[in-house]
Amino acid sequence: MICQRSDVSRAQRIVVKIGSSLLADAATAESGAGGVQAERVQRFADEIAALRATGKEVVVVSSGAVALGCVYLGWVGRALSVHEKQAAAAIGQPALMQAYKQAFAKHDLGVAQMLLTADDLRNRRRYLNASNTGETLFAAGVIPIVNENDTVVVQEIKFGDNDNLGALVSLLLDADLLIIMTDVDALYDANPTTNATAQRIGLVETISSEIDAMAGSSGSDFGTGGMASKLKAARVATRGGVATAVVSGEQPGTLAALLEGADIGTLFACGIDRQTRRQHWIAEVLHPAGRIGVDAGAARALLERGASLLPVGVCSVEGMFDKGECVELVREGHVIARGLCNYNAEEMRRLAGVASEDIEEVLGYRDFSSLVHRDNLVLMSDKEEQAK
Repeated sequence: MICQRSDVSRAQRIVVKIGSSLLADAATAESGAGGVQAERVQRFADEIAALRATGKEVVVVSSGAVALGCVYLGWVGRALSVHEKQAAAAIGQPALMQAYKQAFAKHDLGVAQMLLTADDLRNRRRYLNASNTGETLFAAGVIPIVNENDTVVVQEIKFGDNDNLGALVSLLLDADLLIIMTDVDALYDANPTTNATAQRIGLVETISSEIDAMAGSSGSDFGTGGMASKLKAARVATRGGVATAVVSGEQPGTLAALLEGADIGTLFACGIDRQTRRQHWIAEVLHPAGRIGVDAGAARALLERGASLLPVGVCSVEGMFDKGECVELVREGHVIARGLCNYNAEEMRRLAGVASEDIEEVLGYRDFSSLVHRDNLVLMSDKEEQAK
């Protein structure tokens, strides 16, 4: 695990997320480059190839398809409908992949396109298929280039932004390090563009409310993710044991310097409780279909003893969901856990407050003595505070 700068060099599997603002350039639209900053793409390929030459495995999570399509269509700065964004992505994605293909070919490295939606990762079988595809590409010596499948995505299945996609891919592929390359060089304690005394935060051991307060919300003309989205991505990744670095993508040599332990950008150290892939899938990927209110005793059993949720501790059931779907476990308005339910919503309502030994009497059958088994349950962050 990466807990400090000196640990970074040990990272073997690395996810490099490259932002739209680093790739798209309206000035190149009429030059035959299709809006792609080809020289910068080549530099990224050169630096990634150098990492590969040292035996490290690298996957690229690349924004840019929508931005490149907008450049081609002359839509930069224009408010777009969902269908226009999808059309722009359909135009921009081939140009993006062609740029990467040409850049990596100079190092005799092949590239592969992986387009994902959040819905792909919510389905356990498709999640595992995506993971297996990535592993196979690594074994074949090919560089996976991952992007959101913007041509089919709608709001309900969006990752939110590619910072979050980078975090989820780093967990999907069991990476050691997520590197978010952007047009800012680090997290600062104040806005460095308006405050000359702003100080760079070199190492973040815990993403606290104070750290959250340092992040702004604005992005660039091409990108959708500001520093707040990068903190959210770092929180997701580090919770799963993947350290995260936010660094400048505009300075040559950044990747090599970071991997050599240079004090650049901001490094978010790993959390000490590395979640398994299944736990991460439940906690970060699945969309909760309902909420289960629990009493104080059940909350203590969940948080302090790692117990399963028994029907006797249930106070309320919200939503319509089927057996096996993800539900949130709530105590006084705070989400303390997520898990996969053993009964559907109507059955859970009938079982609320009932002793486990009486389940068969109430339902006419009993498959499980618990409503959510501890093996399918993940405690959420700040759980001690939430239980108060």
